[in-house]
Amino acid sequence: MNGFDWQIGRVLGIPIKVHPSWFLVFGFVTWSLATGYLPEMVPGQTMARYWGMGGVASVLLFVSVLLHELGHSYVAQRYHVPIAQITLFIFGGMAQMRREPPGPRAEFLIAIAGPIVSFVLGVVLLALVSLAGPAPSHQGLVSLGLLLGSINVQLGLFNLIPGFPLDGGRMLRAGLWAWSGDFNRATQQASLAGQGFGLALGSLGAVLLIGSATGTIPGPLAANGGWILLIGAFLYMVAQGSRRQAGLRASLASVRVGELMVKDVVTVTPELSVQEAVDHYFLRHGYGGFPVLDDGRLVGMVTVREIQAAPQSVWPWRRVRDIMKPWSAAMEVSHDTPAITALERMTGEGQGRLVVVQEGRLVGLITRSGIRQFLQLRGRLGA
Repeated sequence: MNGFDWQIGRVLGIPIKVHPSWFLVFGFVTWSLATGYLPEMVPGQTMARYWGMGGVASVLLFVSVLLHELGHSYVAQRYHVPIAQITLFIFGGMAQMRREPPGPRAEFLIAIAGPIVSFVLGVVLLALVSLAGPAPSHQGLVSLGLLLGSINVQLGLFNLIPGFPLDGGRMLRAGLWAWSGDFNRATQQASLAGQGFGLALGSLGAVLLIGSATGTIPGPLAANGGWILLIGAFLYMVAQGSRRQAGLRASLASVRVGELMVKDVVTVTPELSVQEAVDHYFLRHGYGGFPVLDDGRLVGMVTVREIQAAPQSVWPWRRVRDIMKPWSAAMEVSHDTPAITALERMTGEGQGRLVVVQEGRLVGLITRSGIRQFLQLRGRLGA
């Protein structure tokens, strides 16, 4: 999600990361289980044992969430949709796809894969619990299996809510996409449904909080009002962001790179010292990066990131060629490419700019900031 994520491993070649907010919910879930659910279900144990069991249960709950996201990721990879990472955070997990699915069928199958994994896990665990019987020696395992099985079924059901970005919302988008043939319109409609469900959940959470505070709604459901309110607010904000992004995509769908590119491109040479590049180019022009040309031939790209990676003490004698990114086809785009395609490539590959090449010749430069400015000037992007 951001630079503060910690990578804890890889599965299917996908980095698995933990966001700092995960520790907050891990602690809360462990505390809830150790002080409420476990003493009620498995009486007669020490407090230390309850806390240990609660910690194990919390880890297994997030393993379930991880398996849910891996279900999405496996099907996405089958459709050649790369997964940047899976992140565990306060509201569960998120598989970050580098690009959208190629069609409605792929979108539907990727979306439904997660709930299917959750339902299978839930049914298997609940079946094992029913087979274990009431033996006292199995009481702890039975209680844990009952908890994990129930939560997996609930996770699958919750994600089937037809509001984007939940899995049900993605399935709804797949249907609308197949019906209208317009991906951006389908995303806006599914996101609007997500905003509606977010508002509904937030309102329910607020009612439960008020009822819990006044004593008019007793019980554990009222105590969960705060979490329901937070989940509703999160769903609303993410759906709102997705709706805005779809509007941005629609705005750029008919615009070509040639209409947005900077034509007077400032370039640097590979023999320039890093200090000279900083003083005479980065500071003077204020740009975030420059193509590197050697006798009119593109050989690389140097950006603020490469400058910052080099210790300042070596700037006077190190050359641009020593720190630049060597040239690759991923750095260039043609002038007739749709602007949205260029933006998606820059976003997916973490680049801030692409060089526009026509017949092997540099003719322009397109940047993410330039696209944003284009939209702002035309009033298509809100403040």
